[in-house]
Amino acid sequence: MKGRSTAQIWALARLFMTVLVLADAGCASAPKPDWNQRIGQYTFDDAVRELGPPASSTRLTDGSVVAEWFQKHGSQMSFGFGTGAFGPGGGVGVGQTVTTPPKAHFLRLTFGPDGKLLSHEKITR
Repeated sequence: MKGRSTAQIWALARLFMTVLVLADAGCASAPKPDWNQRIGQYTFDDAVRELGPPASSTRLTDGSVVAEWFQKHGSQMSFGFGTGAFGPGGGVGVGQTVTTPPKAHFLRLTFGPDGKLLSHEKITR
């Protein structure tokens, strides 16, 4: 930084740090809801407003509703193995990769006939 004074360099450094701090604050995640506290008060409509439409839902014969919301994809594991040969005429290799099927995480909420939350669980499939 030819021609810049020490004061200018420090001012730029402070500006850069301020931008970093503000950017980091914008990335803070929201607190996770305490589903146990919502039992008996939280409704299906509340869930749709907060989480969006469910990935699936079913009304049972007693009038209750079981709904699932997609949360995130789970991790996958892959591994590979192979063999090869090289000779005066060239080389050849053969390999195989094996990957586990992807898992998905869902939040399952059950609402009673009155529309109020009865239970919650996290499921993976």
